[in-house]
Amino acid sequence: MKILVTGAAGFIGSTLIRKLAERGDEVMGIDNINDYYDVELKYARLKECGFNQPFTDLESYASSRYPLLHFTKVDLCDEENIDRIFEVGQFDKVVNLAAQAGVRYSITHPRSYIGSNLNGFYNLLEACRNYHVKHLIFASSSSVYGLNTKVPFSEEDLTDAPVSLYAATKKSNELMAHSYAQLYGFAATGLRFFTVYGPWGRPDMAPFKFTRKISAGETIDVYNNGDMNRDFTYIDDIIEGTLKVIDSMPKRQLVKDGVEGPAFRVYNIGCGHPEKLMDFISELENTIGKPAKIHFMPMQPGDVYTTYADTTRLETEMGYKAKVGLREGIQKFVEWYQSDKNPLK
Repeated sequence: MKILVTGAAGFIGSTLIRKLAERGDEVMGIDNINDYYDVELKYARLKECGFNQPFTDLESYASSRYPLLHFTKVDLCDEENIDRIFEVGQFDKVVNLAAQAGVRYSITHPRSYIGSNLNGFYNLLEACRNYHVKHLIFASSSSVYGLNTKVPFSEEDLTDAPVSLYAATKKSNELMAHSYAQLYGFAATGLRFFTVYGPWGRPDMAPFKFTRKISAGETIDVYNNGDMNRDFTYIDDIIEGTLKVIDSMPKRQLVKDGVEGPAFRVYNIGCGHPEKLMDFISELENTIGKPAKIHFMPMQPGDVYTTYADTTRLETEMGYKAKVGLREGIQKFVEWYQSDKNPLK
């Protein structure tokens, strides 16, 4: 297959393009390499994929490791050049992992989320429409469930009360993709990721931040006085679920009275086994071999008390099952964090 992957310098994106290339797909990865967090980590991920900086905008670079893998630095908001990439690429499938990330950052920097997560996604939808892409797979988020108190979170639950702009943009992506699938006939699948962690993970997320500070003997900020639960999902399980969705094609769904809706589907991808935040920190302490210095703080705006994925739909329809437990996942992450592959240790 010919596959375009956006957000290719990101945590999930860089891992996915390697896996796709290893199995023989023809892959174009794109990313704007923004500085929301240290770009050295993004460059290191791309180097792991066979690309070396510096990158000139809009140039297509061939991987030195994977013959069918290419990379172009471009912003999704650049409508003209996104259109050109689609015209040349003639992709069968598109996987959108590009977004302005971060729940708390969206509280203080809302404008960047409108640009990347809404305008950029619109450009992608238009390109899928105009160049007859068969299937768009796009990253949503567990944050769309907002303050839902019913657990585990099911795809059938209401998601109309987001508590951050980030969550609102992800829910908007689902609605936009649904309408385009209905109007223009291509298939679309949204993936609601749950607290992804592992090697090459983002430095703004708790696993990386806590590991760095515990290792350095610095104090970590723990919100809601540690009374939180998260469905921590190891990167390999996220990639497995994503590959299964890439290799499938959603069918048109019956709405009611025999009327067919679009070929649109949403799936939770999580571990399905939430962990207490304090247990997660204890596991980090044991693996690193140092006690954490903890500063307990109240709940922050945009945060939720718990995330808990009901993965029944993905298990039933795709045969997905998370395999990596928390202890094994943390050991693998800390091993990578302490290695020479981590440019930020």
